[in-house]
Amino acid sequence: MLVSFNLIDQPWLVVRPVGGGTPVDVSLRQALCEAHLFDDLVVDLPTQKPALLRQVLLPVVLRALGRPENTRAWAQWFQAGQFTPTQRDDLNRYLDAQHERFDLFHPHDPFGQVAGLRTAKDETKGSAVLVATAATGNNVPLFASRSDADPLELTPAQAARWLLHAHCWDTAAIKTGVVGDPNVKAGKTTGNPTGALGQCGVIVPMGRTLFDTLLLNVPSGPPLRSDDLPQWERRTPETSEALSVAGPSWRTREATGLLDVWTWQSRRIRLIPEPAEGGPLVTRVVLAAGDRLTAIPDVEPHTAWTLTSAGKPGGKSGPALPRRPRRHQQGKAAWRGLDALLATDRQDRAARDTRASFATSVLINELRARRELIASNYPVQIELLGMFYGTQSATFEDVYFDFIPLPLTALDADSLVPGALLGIASQAEDLAQAVNNLSADLRRAAGAEPIPWDKGHRPGELVLHALDPVMRRVLVGLRSVGDDFDLLERGVQAWEQTAKQITVRVSERVIATAAPTTFTGRTITQGERERTYRQSTAEGDFRRRLRQILTRAHTRQA
Repeated sequence: MLVSFNLIDQPWLVVRPVGGGTPVDVSLRQALCEAHLFDDLVVDLPTQKPALLRQVLLPVVLRALGRPENTRAWAQWFQAGQFTPTQRDDLNRYLDAQHERFDLFHPHDPFGQVAGLRTAKDETKGSAVLVATAATGNNVPLFASRSDADPLELTPAQAARWLLHAHCWDTAAIKTGVVGDPNVKAGKTTGNPTGALGQCGVIVPMGRTLFDTLLLNVPSGPPLRSDDLPQWERRTPETSEALSVAGPSWRTREATGLLDVWTWQSRRIRLIPEPAEGGPLVTRVVLAAGDRLTAIPDVEPHTAWTLTSAGKPGGKSGPALPRRPRRHQQGKAAWRGLDALLATDRQDRAARDTRASFATSVLINELRARRELIASNYPVQIELLGMFYGTQSATFEDVYFDFIPLPLTALDADSLVPGALLGIASQAEDLAQAVNNLSADLRRAAGAEPIPWDKGHRPGELVLHALDPVMRRVLVGLRSVGDDFDLLERGVQAWEQTAKQITVRVSERVIATAAPTTFTGRTITQGERERTYRQSTAEGDFRRRLRQILTRAHTRQA
């Protein structure tokens, strides 16, 4: 019995209508042609969103319409608010031409998979191996309601979404060996990296509608290379063996361009549908090694970069790379990485001789170039996503997801806003450190050692946690500042007053829990130097540091 589920026509993407309402399931065709009617994608896990955008939605737009040749051409698309009738015709024409290649269960060329993929013993795994939140093998999420022995039944729509997620985020380490893969040894492949996005801190600009989001994630520029194709167009007999993804063999290579890296097939997969009363279900899969990137290419638009110091020596694996994807830090709010997000120079350049520096993402730089063609108060939101893996990246440990409103004026190097914004973020870090120093001095006064920076819960985290909603309100407020210096100054003063109140409140809790012996204190000898730690001097040092950080709040009080 033949089973078919075509992503172009069948509903499998979940979207939220503009203005709210119940999310609805739509086909790929509807999601694109009516993108202006939808607010956003609704996903099972935040990391699914960049997978859906990169693996399907954005590549179809670029292949059907090309990309805007420059910023002004992009602005004409964006200001229309929706795809024009001509663009919708082009989208439909392209989808019709590629229709057969989007069948999830096609007998000879299933979408994003390898037909007939099998192991030497015809072994399969439960579909949970695709699902980052499901228990499978050594990957057992905390408080999971099911075990590896329980079958996980995925509808075709769910299977399609998790299939794309696996190509982007799958775990590393050992993978099952399959027939036809010359790299198999003893029935397995080793040394597999994570999916391509697992090595990046993903940055996704979001707009008011799905249409706006698509446009904000399309880099403008000259036509793409003729051999830069999405994975579904690299499955024909004419495709060179080096670029084909239709068979079980894989290779390590460079990406040919943007479409290639977006639809990178980091795994070879086969979904196995089974008939059921309500329609086919996927409970078993074959998942094997796929293509490996030699390096994340410069055309990768969804990550910021760390530029390595020119004088930094290499490690065991060789010389330090001059630029590498910048990953998000676990437990760290998105606004605490504004220095990298707002980095003004995206040109390929050597880092400073003495220290590393940053380069922001291609799309943030595109947004910087386009800001004068977008309303200054347009509510751009930046979503930051990443995956944290366990030992040897063989298990999923945690998902990073955060978002911040981004004032377009913060991207203007000639504006006062970026400096003020970075200054506020720096103040927050300094306030947290001041509370940590207070705690450390009180612990020394009581005869204990300070809490190590990498262990335990330091009280400065309470400051950052309490400042988080304040910082997000500041970001929203800066959208309306423009070039009004007085308005900006009043905003910064209000921030400092609030930040001071929060920090003092946390410091009082730290002092209240100090041991009684801190009043008399303790003298510590370090070399030839003696220093006495007691509560009074710790409080004095803290207040002095507070005045140095929050100069406006102190001046206004005085």
